[in-house]
Formats: sequence, C-alpha cells, structure tokens
Amino acid sequence: MALPLRAQDRPDPLAMPYMEAMTWTEIRDAIGAGRKVAIIPTGGTEQNGPHMVMGKHNYIVTFAAGVLANRLGNALVAPTLQYVPEGDYTRPGFGDKPGVISLLQPAYEQVLDAAVRSLKVHGFTDIILIGDSGGNQRGMVNVAKVLNTEWGGSGVRVHAITDYYEQGRTLIRDYLNKTYGWSEQVVGSHAGTSDTSQLLYVFAQGIRTDKLALNGGSPDAGVQGDPTKASAEIGKIAIDFKVNAALAQFRASSGGAKP
Repeated sequence: MALPLRAQDRPDPLAMPYMEAMTWTEIRDAIGAGRKVAIIPTGGTEQNGPHMVMGKHNYIVTFAAGVLANRLGNALVAPTLQYVPEGDYTRPGFGDKPGVISLLQPAYEQVLDAAVRSLKVHGFTDIILIGDSGGNQRGMVNVAKVLNTEWGGSGVRVHAITDYYEQGRTLIRDYLNKTYGWSEQVVGSHAGTSDTSQLLYVFAQGIRTDKLALNGGSPDAGVQGDPTKASAEIGKIAIDFKVNAALAQFRASSGGAKP
C-alpha cells in the first residue's frame, strides 16, 4: 500500500537534501554524519504542449527526489540532469519544437558516468539514478551495469531505479481508470492528465490554465490525452506512487535495508 505524502515530505528546494543549496563543508559533514546515499535525478527539456513549460520533467523529478531523500533519511540529492535523449532533433511534432534539447545517448551516459564517479570519490556508498522520462531509463541501466561490474567488492553500488518511472506511470493510470473510469487514451501518454497534474502539484506556475485543451487543441500541439482533467490532488497521488515504487526497488536492490 502506498503511504500518503505528508506535509513534512514537501522538500525545501533551498536547503538540504539538495546539494546545490548546500556548501561543500555542509555536504562533507552530512556524509560524515551518515548521509551516504546520493540521488541523481534526470529530467529533460522538451515540448509539453501550449499549456505546460519545457522544464516539466525537471521540476517534477527534482521535487520527487527530495521527497525520496527525506523518506530515506540518509540521502542527498545531486543537481538534476536537464539534458537527456529526446529523440530525433527534427522529428515532426516533437523534436522540431523550439526549445527542445536532445542529448545523444552516448553523451548522456558519459555525463551520468562522470557524475556517479564524482560522488563515489566524495564518500557516497549508494548512488541512485531516477529518471522522469522514458528516454532516460536505458542509459541509467547501462551506466549502473558498467560501474557495478567495475566496482564489484568496493562497497559502492549504483542503483538504476526504473520503477520510479515504469511502475509509477502504470499505477497512476490504473488508479485513474479505477477511480474515475478514465481510459489510458483519455489520461494520455504525454502532457495529458497525469503529467499536468504532477506539475500542478509541484510547480503550478508552470501551467498555463487558459491553454488547457484535449490533445492540446490541435493535431500538432504535441499533447496526448486530456489535461483539462488534471488536478493538484491527482498530481500528489501520482508522485506518491512514483516515490514509493522507487523506495521499494531501492530497498530490494540494497538487500532490504531501511533507513
């Protein structure tokens, strides 16, 4: 059963657990005090229709990573990787939209690899990779596999937590179908009910409410589903599903250890 998000789970973006809001000495002391789990969130800079800002994934995964860190109690969050594989730069209806930035797969994996290696040097023993977009998952798995093989027996492990995305999206679609009778087509797979709800909960300023329309209002809008059905309440539930799926997979990956 998923635990409900509590008020104290809402992370402060200007404080711990976010590394970029901390000084290096504060990070050093946090590691020394036992915060040896690092979370690397990966988002994306992509089109999300006329109603939603390009940084949707970044806002959502940064928030969720903070919730995950607070739940673990012994984790810090590295800066979110905002450039990820988005597919063909010129793909009609998506990659050709102004503002979309797509990183080639090898470059994406190289950046992840470098970030993980840096965190290992600093004393983190478990490094979690979570991605808020489907295109992020393969690279996370590839980097974790390579580094875990290389570092076998070192006491440091990389965890590609794909359930955050894969299981999280399945759970919210099933919930919306069971609760409201909304089909997968209605909910949509991109910038629809679930995505819009999550951003409403995390960063409501990123939604242009006057632009909400079924499938974005036009065939070339780049929206799949009905964002008019979105709500912050649904967004909270969706993020809860994602965080709890991530927690379960991480605990299984780390031998069932709990903070």
